[in-house]
Amino acid sequence: MKKIIIILGLIAPSVLFGQLDRSVRPEAGKAPTINIKDSETFTTANGITVILSENHKLPKVSFELYTGADPIMEGQKAGLSEFMGSMIMSGTTNRSKDQLDKEVDYIGASLSANADGISLSCLTKHLDKGLALMSDVLLNANFPASEFARIKKEKESGLLSAKSEAGVMANNAESKAIFTNHPYGTVMTEVTLNNITNEDLSEFYKFKFTPKGSYLVVVGDITMAQVKAMMDKYFATWNGIDVHKAPTADGTFNNGNRVIFVNKPGAVQSVINVSFPMKIRKGDEDQLALEVLNGVFGGGGFGTRLMQNLREDKAFTYGAYSTNNITEFGSWNSTSGNFRNEVTDSAITQILLELNRITTELVTDDELSLTKAAMAGNFARSLERASTVARFALNINKLGLAKDYYQTYLKRLDAITKDDLLRVAKKYFTGKNCNIVVVGNDEVLTSLKQFDTDGKIEKLDAFGDEVKERTPADITKDQLTEKFILAVTKTTSLKKAKKVIKKIKSKEEKMEVTIAQAPFPLSITRVWMAPNMEGDKMEAQGMVFQKSYFDGTTGGSSSMQGGKKELSAEEIAAKKKSTGLFPELNYATSGVTYEILGVEEVNGKKYYVLNVNDGYNESFDYYNTATFLKEKSIAITKQDGETVEITTDMSEFKDFNGLMYATKTVLQVSGQVLSGEVKSITFNGKIDLTLFK
Repeated sequence: MKKIIIILGLIAPSVLFGQLDRSVRPEAGKAPTINIKDSETFTTANGITVILSENHKLPKVSFELYTGADPIMEGQKAGLSEFMGSMIMSGTTNRSKDQLDKEVDYIGASLSANADGISLSCLTKHLDKGLALMSDVLLNANFPASEFARIKKEKESGLLSAKSEAGVMANNAESKAIFTNHPYGTVMTEVTLNNITNEDLSEFYKFKFTPKGSYLVVVGDITMAQVKAMMDKYFATWNGIDVHKAPTADGTFNNGNRVIFVNKPGAVQSVINVSFPMKIRKGDEDQLALEVLNGVFGGGGFGTRLMQNLREDKAFTYGAYSTNNITEFGSWNSTSGNFRNEVTDSAITQILLELNRITTELVTDDELSLTKAAMAGNFARSLERASTVARFALNINKLGLAKDYYQTYLKRLDAITKDDLLRVAKKYFTGKNCNIVVVGNDEVLTSLKQFDTDGKIEKLDAFGDEVKERTPADITKDQLTEKFILAVTKTTSLKKAKKVIKKIKSKEEKMEVTIAQAPFPLSITRVWMAPNMEGDKMEAQGMVFQKSYFDGTTGGSSSMQGGKKELSAEEIAAKKKSTGLFPELNYATSGVTYEILGVEEVNGKKYYVLNVNDGYNESFDYYNTATFLKEKSIAITKQDGETVEITTDMSEFKDFNGLMYATKTVLQVSGQVLSGEVKSITFNGKIDLTLFK
């Protein structure tokens, strides 16, 4: 009997219900209507729209304040909004920054601010104290001068770092290309940062933060009656000007493809960014279909067309993605990825091919269903967060959406067809009117002209500004190195310069270095002994972080993290070519190859650019055309099998025993910015090279 029951159990599914055909995808059920509790909304007497989403599961409350002001053109003070946002939490007329931080920490709260608003999250029992701190920041932010100097220095470090980060360079060029005469096209530079004063920040804060037109989203363990009481207690005295409103354009639409190149010397990969503006705004009817389209094209995951083509099929990259940036003030689509130099042109060809294909052919059933399923899942998971409902209510109020916009989201998503995607692809996407931005080595330049409709290439710098072409140098490479030697020795002839240098048998340089991420300064000691022995050491608080040496024949390095490493034969050969206190004096005989590339203008100064290659390292050295002192060097070197770019900026030259040395140095490497100041330089002292081994 037991055997019969088992057999029936095995055969029953197919006999009683029919054989299951696993080759046929089951039909999806109807999309459900989402039941989302409506948020409660009211407007205060001073013009704040308050949105409450009650959630009593946890004893926590969050207050999110959003300003209602539209973005402005910042012009010669580009970065004003970002700088102001960074300063808001720097203190009030009642509390210093330290006092504010301590009081926030004491109640275990989170209080933060940016250019668009202020956020508070705390336990319900500490809400009064939390709102007292939040309103103090809102009403009494005082932008202290000491914090202005500190944050400005942080911004300067960020700008220096941006010069070596290819992704940031590409984004800056993209912004400038798409949004001409538009707030989104403003990019902070060293010049615009220096134009911003502390008074500018406090005035702009008053302009941007005004109650009229602002939104306050409240989520958590609180009732409407409590919210109204809190508004009267902490926000009723907030006053300000009328909210700034200004229409913005949709962007600059090309008539043909446009190629933009940003030079990153020595790069072994190109960052490619293909973008175009779209005439759509957040909340428009086509937005959902466009999001589905982008999900098929390259919005995420390994199943997208970009990933299948560029990674899985061609193996050009580890990843290529596209993003729909749909906002209230301007929208665009952007495709990006990192590609080896040798396949840069091929990768662009394939990206444009995919853009053209998706605007001319229907997507497949599988592509459509998988993308919609992923989006439905993401939407469902987002509903688990209480803040989601409040964000929905904010969008409905700000954008004038239908009250049931999010309740019907899954139904509207389910109703999107392949024809809908082709329609929006034809309307918004393009493969023929794109901005093609390439950040990389100039060896790829000649292969890019084919993609520009007019056959030309625009060159921009790291911040998206036009690069002036190098002009031919009016001196030879050997005349340049001679003038440099005369400048650093303060002599009038090469014979006299050599005599000065010959007297120097050793040099010890001590420098103090600060890093934004480090809580204390570092000390760097560099030594040199004739003819080409050297060592350096970085230490702090009694700990040696790294050191290296070269004794003329062998050498090596060690660090706290990487242990010891000996120089390779290739590295030793390169070191042997770097002879003398000033290697430029011996370029003609040391075995390095060097070439003067021309005159380049950087930040209003003109420089002779000298390319030097010792067989292992390559550098681009910038000599001031007026003083002939070397003020900048871009070194391309290898570390642990990877190519690394190290940029050094040198300034404030001073006389040390008759020789001119830079006392201020800014080093950029792997996204880190090290600011150094020379404390002492000692010549012909006793040096123990074993201290660096």
